Amino acid sequence: MSKPIELLAPGGDIDSIKAAIIAGADAIYCGLDKFNARNRATNITFDNLQGILRLAHNNNCHVFLTLNIIITESEIPALVSVLNKLVNTSIDGIIIQDIGMMYLVSKYFKSLKIHASTQLTTHNDGQILFLKKLSTERVNLSRELNISEIKKLTSFAHKNDMMIEVFVHGSYCICFSGICYISSVHGGNSGNRGRCSQPCRDQYLTTSTGKNFPLNLKDNAAFTDLELLNDAGVDSLKIEGRIKKFHYVFTVVDAWRKQLERMYNNTELLSDKALLYKVFNRDFSSDFLKGSISKNMFIDNPRDNSAIHYSENNETFSLDNSKAAVYDERTEIIKNVQDKIDQLSTAKVALQIHISGTCGLLMKVSVTSSNLSFDVFSEIPLANVSTQSLIYDILFSRLKFINDTEYFIENIDISNLQKNVFLPFKELTLIKNKILFQLLGSRAYIEPIELPALTSDKNIDSKPSLSILISSFDDVYLCKENTKVYFQIPSCFKDDCDKYRNLFTNNKNLIPWFPSILIGDDYTTAVSLLEKAKPKSIVTNNLGIAYEAFKIGIPWIAGPFLNIVNSYSLLCLKEQFNCSGAFISNELNKVQIKGIKKPKDFQLYFSIYHPITLMTSRQCLFHQVTGCNKTVIDDSCLTQCCKTASITNLKQESFIIEKSKGNYHNIYDEFNYLNTEIISDIPAVFSEYLIDLRDVVTSTKSTANKTELISQFENVLNSKLNAVEELKKTIQPTTNRQYRKGI
Repeated sequence: MSKPIELLAPGGDIDSIKAAIIAGADAIYCGLDKFNARNRATNITFDNLQGILRLAHNNNCHVFLTLNIIITESEIPALVSVLNKLVNTSIDGIIIQDIGMMYLVSKYFKSLKIHASTQLTTHNDGQILFLKKLSTERVNLSRELNISEIKKLTSFAHKNDMMIEVFVHGSYCICFSGICYISSVHGGNSGNRGRCSQPCRDQYLTTSTGKNFPLNLKDNAAFTDLELLNDAGVDSLKIEGRIKKFHYVFTVVDAWRKQLERMYNNTELLSDKALLYKVFNRDFSSDFLKGSISKNMFIDNPRDNSAIHYSENNETFSLDNSKAAVYDERTEIIKNVQDKIDQLSTAKVALQIHISGTCGLLMKVSVTSSNLSFDVFSEIPLANVSTQSLIYDILFSRLKFINDTEYFIENIDISNLQKNVFLPFKELTLIKNKILFQLLGSRAYIEPIELPALTSDKNIDSKPSLSILISSFDDVYLCKENTKVYFQIPSCFKDDCDKYRNLFTNNKNLIPWFPSILIGDDYTTAVSLLEKAKPKSIVTNNLGIAYEAFKIGIPWIAGPFLNIVNSYSLLCLKEQFNCSGAFISNELNKVQIKGIKKPKDFQLYFSIYHPITLMTSRQCLFHQVTGCNKTVIDDSCLTQCCKTASITNLKQESFIIEKSKGNYHNIYDEFNYLNTEIISDIPAVFSEYLIDLRDVVTSTKSTANKTELISQFENVLNSKLNAVEELKKTIQPTTNRQYRKGI
């Protein structure tokens, strides 16, 4: 048998963490009350964390902390404060999405182990190498991958001394994680900030296929696919559910633990998911894992499916009787689990500190608790002094850092310390560090660091220029000597590789724009294009292509879907990967953008006009909307399918579904983004403003052709009188709500 696989459980609150431990989890991931991607979970405080670490480690269970959101510039000091505390805990790893945070941790907090969040949408070799360079030890793969793709990536990761983690149970997202903006655009609740309002689960006006919840997927359950995951060499099986309650966590973890034990004991695996149906579910599917992406993955009801399943499998029970039966079963589960978790404590351990000594002798500090006892001594004798003597307040002030450990000071007794004695501040710090060394398990206390101040490079070579993005061969004529043109490459073009290579070879001023998603052979094809076409520069929204460009020395620009939102992400890209510039995220508002500091010899870009991509999905979005002759996606769907449709929610907000040849399904906002205000709001920052002229059909219409539009945008950049007003008359309707709201 291969090595045991880690069973990784969610911990949205203390009771769920306890439930995971007693159910047999090998590890738990949980979030603090800030900086994590489950803002709706109860989460825990830093004070809670220390007691949780003690309880978990006493039960041979690891704890990983989720810091998996993008971090705005103003939050950096608070983040550093958290990291300064974390380095002195026994935390087993931190889960990160933000590239700037990875840079900070890998450079200044080297003792912390970095895990790459699923929000980074990792699905190719180059992304793994990019993350490896930032000291990442573990990667959570995209949930959309099939077992063959997972096996190849796991093998590659292992060759590079990295671990692979895969989600095996819980909610599926319809969108590739990390590049979903529907909640952000509509309401300012960014999924990249842990505030997703789950509009994909909302009810929509009934579609032509009779569906009311056309974006709602069943839950993931790879329960019967365990041997496939084991054969693929996966290191960790991750259960989703940090907003679920403790009885859910216990039930799911317990079922998976028993399934794992059956595999370890060479016993036939359970094929029945009856235990998993007892708690919240939207029915189950593992079709992504099996590589059978079908219409059966959808369910036209986002609510709990347990009673429906019970009724369907008990013919004598009506739905109402089934609801009552499920309620009774669940009540019994809750009671049994509650009884068990009540026996566990996450309280920190109380310390008694006794301080004694007289003038001319070493000061002695005796520390005792229920599980330890030790003494430490000063390095120099106590001195007699009339002022600044060692009183309780001074001693507590120096020792209070102990309260940031798994222990807390219950009492400091100084009755045996001579009055009017003194030790230098440095000596008290040394005593504190000696105590912490013992409490931290013979690990030296790491003093807090302060980041060097960053300054923004104000030098811009010339006034901002205009660039355009196209995706049609018919628009290549726009590539003129004085116009910078980017050409978006599709996600799949392996049958047309020579066609695209010739395009860039014959049009040297045309700059390749690589998409966010490049899986398997599609990634290999994209790398081949990069190597053979040898463009003078590229834009990439995929970190795998970024790594390849860095490796072979092609100048590259970080695209807008890499969601760059802080100065340290820019520093990371420049210093570690020789990046020449980056688009700043369109999720930010004016104030948030102004705080970002541009590194020297680095260019900043901003997209001021584009159709707003709300999500990208590997699933077919037409199954539930207009219908499709195929029930399962095949290779030709990605390369050949070309369709559009729309859905409208109950707020009368419409969304455009588009599938173009070679690309995955996208959902676009009804209105295009137009932001001319940023040009005057934030001058002397951006080198280039992009306008997206791809043929994406939305409700925004233009009365001008593309050449005329370019001319109008140039008039705006040149501050021509009435240029903005004329442009807004030409393009209607538009929105810039993201720029106004921010994240």
